[in-house]
Amino acid sequence: MNAYEEILTEFSEELIIDDFSILPEDMPGYYEENSVGKIILINKKLKRTKSKICVLAEELGHYHMTVGDITDQSKVENRKQELKARRWGYEKLVSIEKLVQASEQGIRNRYELAEYIGVTEEFLEKALAYYREKHGTYYKTSNYIVYFDPLWVYKKV
Repeated sequence: MNAYEEILTEFSEELIIDDFSILPEDMPGYYEENSVGKIILINKKLKRTKSKICVLAEELGHYHMTVGDITDQSKVENRKQELKARRWGYEKLVSIEKLVQASEQGIRNRYELAEYIGVTEEFLEKALAYYREKHGTYYKTSNYIVYFDPLWVYKKV
């Protein structure tokens, strides 16, 4: 089972996830709560699983983090909620733990890392930028120091 299928399974009891939806070109995904339930729509034009999982993670972020209709991005509060949803997706798919695991597996560059995690390189870059913004140049765990730019994981002895 790939990462996309794992997430579908993880949330299948809480949400209706439809990845065969016809959505406008500029809308890769959409989350809505209505009388039918909590629904995530993924644009069926997304063919690559990596693209779908990145969109799904952000839409799950909306499920967990946002309230109401935030489609009008001219409002500051809506943009803030959009950012919260994206950040939730980054932490779900590109966690610090996964960065450490990838290093332990011998992953040494961003292309390999995106492949290992199962995300697009663009999503990975945005996740790393988010971590730099959140933590600064590095993050310490009990056994590791994860540097974000350049990306490097140092194991403490």
